[in-house]
Amino acid sequence: MRNHRSQFLGLLCFLTLTALLLSNGFVARIRAQEKVDVFEQINPIGVVLEEIMKNYVEEPDIDKVVEGALTGMMNSLDDHSSYIPPTIYEQIIDDTEGEFDGIGIKIQLDEDKNISVFQPMAGSPAAKAGMMGGDLLLKIDDISTKGMSLDEAAKLIRGPRGTIVHLKVLRRSEDENTPPQFLDLDVTRDKIPLESILESRVLEGGIGYIRVSDFKKTTAHELAERIGTLEKEGMKSLVLDLRWNPGGLLTAAKEVSELFLPKNSLVTYTKGRVGDDGKVNDELTLFTEKEPVLPMQFPIIILVNDQTASSSEIVTGALQFHKRALILGEKTYGKGSVQTIIPLATPKNSALRLTTALYYTPAHVTINKHGILPDIEDVVSTEDAVKLYLQMRDSFRDDPAKQNQQNHGAVTGNEMKEGVVEDEQLRKAVEILKEDSVWENLIAKYHKDTKLTQVAATPADATKAAEDPNVQNVAPQGEAVPQ
Repeated sequence: MRNHRSQFLGLLCFLTLTALLLSNGFVARIRAQEKVDVFEQINPIGVVLEEIMKNYVEEPDIDKVVEGALTGMMNSLDDHSSYIPPTIYEQIIDDTEGEFDGIGIKIQLDEDKNISVFQPMAGSPAAKAGMMGGDLLLKIDDISTKGMSLDEAAKLIRGPRGTIVHLKVLRRSEDENTPPQFLDLDVTRDKIPLESILESRVLEGGIGYIRVSDFKKTTAHELAERIGTLEKEGMKSLVLDLRWNPGGLLTAAKEVSELFLPKNSLVTYTKGRVGDDGKVNDELTLFTEKEPVLPMQFPIIILVNDQTASSSEIVTGALQFHKRALILGEKTYGKGSVQTIIPLATPKNSALRLTTALYYTPAHVTINKHGILPDIEDVVSTEDAVKLYLQMRDSFRDDPAKQNQQNHGAVTGNEMKEGVVEDEQLRKAVEILKEDSVWENLIAKYHKDTKLTQVAATPADATKAAEDPNVQNVAPQGEAVPQ
């Protein structure tokens, strides 16, 4: 109990220090409209905590109470701000860095809440040990996974490279007459790269196809390598698939744009909240700093849908504005806000994901909550979109090599398996690129003025949004992460 009381007193000291910082203007004021006594505003937090410590029916877990308070505060701001507990924070760092130490499996909860292997990554320690998609993890180092969360399981599976994790696995057959197998696997952990490129190949007519899943530190490098490989295989035009791409690092969006745009092209800029001095704090403008890897007349079509968000929208908006790509598909998600990861000293290894700015396209509009309209609209029904997403996801489970042969039924002469959903948007992109190889002709025929496609906000609206006191300052403490 004494330890909990010391934690409680420490938290009150933290709140008092926060109040002093707030009152000195170190942090943006709590209320934009009026000056109020900061101590008075945070006083209820201390009162509630004290009541919990004194009168709750059982001795409270102060760590959980504090985590709940932090979670509630962040959730009150907007849909994208959140408190990040230590286990999740470590995974976010791994994801954005592009690698981690582990065995290379993706896990999920099945219908019975069992932890199952979605798929082992190609060439990973798990794949080499014989793990397969659909395997159930019964024990991890002799610890039962019954009732275990995915975060808890991931923490046990991951560890320093060179160490061994022992897994007890149940493998069930689709054949009801075949009994299940119980396997004991010792898997040596290693460095696992988290690749952003899920598919890349050359389709008929020399049309390259690359599907990007998200934007990490390594994404631009991966993409440049895949482009180089496809060029050697005879690629004459490119379809860049950003459907179901939720975004990632702002810097990665700029680096990916550099692969296609001329040097010194405007990619995006951000604006945070207007400060007490009337100035917009921490404005950030991103221009390309390198020459592109493809000629400027190289035909490019970007596929988008309503799940194309954040960093992928930055790339889409920039290439559309500069007439460097035609956009095909559906209106994008419309996430034009930037989140900054701000590490916290306590709780240890935790952080805040705080909305700190809005970003703007080169057309000087923010597409937040509105999205970008395609040059070529091709709407897919919700039912077919779900089927296609699952098909594209699950095609790796059986055999990653088969992905290059399937093409989701989008290419003429390609064998269609029974039940396979045709990718109409990819098929349409292929048809357009086959009809004319001259980029100027395609732009003249299909490109729409960005006043029509990026009309989510006029310049006046953008100025108004930039001056909105509810838009947070761009924080210098961490990496801007538009998730």
